[in-house]
Amino acid sequence: MTATTRWWWIRHAPVTASGLIYGQDDLVADCSDPAPFRWLAGVLPRDAVWIVTQLRRTRQTAEAIHAHGPAGSGPALARPQVEAGFAEQHFGDWQGRSYAELEEIRDGEWHRFWLAPADTRPPGGESFAEVVSRVAQAVDRLSGEHAGRDIVVVAHGGSIRAAVALALDLDPEKALALTVDNCSLTRLDHIAGAAGSHAADGAHSWRVGQLNLCHNVVR
Repeated sequence: MTATTRWWWIRHAPVTASGLIYGQDDLVADCSDPAPFRWLAGVLPRDAVWIVTQLRRTRQTAEAIHAHGPAGSGPALARPQVEAGFAEQHFGDWQGRSYAELEEIRDGEWHRFWLAPADTRPPGGESFAEVVSRVAQAVDRLSGEHAGRDIVVVAHGGSIRAAVALALDLDPEKALALTVDNCSLTRLDHIAGAAGSHAADGAHSWRVGQLNLCHNVVR
């Protein structure tokens, strides 16, 4: 018997951090343009589990979707589940610094990060490979807890790349080439009980429905 759990991944609305590495800094989202939220409210499932991260920009984005249409209505969005496993990559000592500043400093860690970004851990932070691991653990757990449901996650560019890497069995280095725009929609279907990959909880496979779909580039 199979159960399909549909994951609807949305990257948060833009933040004002021009030229800065912000990672897990808790910045405010700019939700002033109603167009993407109206579109998302029209395409998202009505009866879904809603998940945000501990960073306020994800909750603000979810609230903006709720304000512009019926997809966000009901108690699930009023009290979304907070999942720290889906937070953005933590860039440690580099957070709050500009790309230009770090390039000027040219310390060895910064240089190695851009040569091997997936495996290199910024000072006091985490590598993208570690992000992939923690996102995978959270996805596996929640796919079991909410099997057969629709799960809407308002998350971050890094965690959505990690989710796609899990679904497509991509090397973390390859996943960094993926584009994830603000307010974009990515849908990944987890099919439990299907022939294919084998996880600890039994056979399962993934189906990719949409990648980085945006309101102004609807296909």
